Amino acid sequence: MSRRSLLRALGAGAAGATLAGCGVPAAFVEPGDRAGHDSSATEHTLHFANWPLYIDTDDDNESKRPTLEAFSKRTGISVTYTEEINDNDEFFGKISPALMNHQQTGRDLIVISDWMAARFVRLGWVQEMDRAKQPNVAKYLDPQLRTPAFDEGRRHSVPWQSGITGIAYNRKKLGREIRSTGDLWADDLRGRVTLLSGLDESFALLMQGNGVDITRWTADDFHEICEQTEKRVRSKHIRRFTGNDYIKDLATGDVLACQAYSGDVIQLQADNPDIEFVVPEEGAELWAESLMIPNLARHKRNAERLIDHYYDPEVAAELAAWVNYVCPVPAARDVLASSKDEETAALAEDPLIFPDDAMRERLAIARDITSDERMDFAKKWNGIVGL
Repeated sequence: MSRRSLLRALGAGAAGATLAGCGVPAAFVEPGDRAGHDSSATEHTLHFANWPLYIDTDDDNESKRPTLEAFSKRTGISVTYTEEINDNDEFFGKISPALMNHQQTGRDLIVISDWMAARFVRLGWVQEMDRAKQPNVAKYLDPQLRTPAFDEGRRHSVPWQSGITGIAYNRKKLGREIRSTGDLWADDLRGRVTLLSGLDESFALLMQGNGVDITRWTADDFHEICEQTEKRVRSKHIRRFTGNDYIKDLATGDVLACQAYSGDVIQLQADNPDIEFVVPEEGAELWAESLMIPNLARHKRNAERLIDHYYDPEVAAELAAWVNYVCPVPAARDVLASSKDEETAALAEDPLIFPDDAMRERLAIARDITSDERMDFAKKWNGIVGL
């Protein structure tokens, strides 16, 4: 399942939206009630929950994770690492009962998509980090990721990896370039285009195609893309809406162009160099999946140290070489460039891992959907998508 998983239905997502939007007294946690007793000084351990296939592994033994093992060797802190996050809403449903009832989750560190992280911040379910104890984060965090609207100053979150939602297409089979989102609607692509089904994954790029500044989009902007998308569904221009299964459609040639994630396309290009990824002229969405420390975590200090470990450029480079998403530590580029291994050094020049200045000018972080907006917007979008 995709690390940028779709919002499949109102289901758990709607429940979360209702919880966050209706002022349920038990849901919001006041700042003074978020920290628990930190046992880091006496318990040299922590529990880290992440998505599958989202960390480096040893080539000869997949159970070994070199960057985690290096942290444990350097600090003496053992890490219980679980790949238990398969869907943002599913994970929300798993840990929300504990958080809303002021109980421990059993996890010291979690990774969730920023649109879900926004919900956690609004509910007061995560702790503020001590940046004085995270010098690497303070020094090396990508400036473009420092000030998301949902978490001013990144006080409660730190990007684990970042990425771009843009357009992937098969240039050889299409026979021409795609340069803008509007190019998706050309007659020769009728029935050969897919869009992402998840509301949070899809809306920003479509708005950018209309020339909207996604850092401050409005409800009118949302309703406009819904109307346009609905018409394209009725005319059968849009073949279908997908999760990460667009990868198969694009690889087989059933689809010629689609909304896609940068990290996925790097993997596709390894098997098919005719697959290209484009940041449209009107812009594309820059997103992140972020590390957060839940309320009452027993090993907050240890978790902060692990986060800072991954912001050491050497460590960030090792992780980036494996996951191939946009690295949130630009300084890691020089580390990769100095590698004696040609394939590794080439990653430093890949703009889908280290966007160049021209590409960065076209990237923006979308304003998140507020709790007041989410239920109505999700209902409308899911009705178009067929969820």
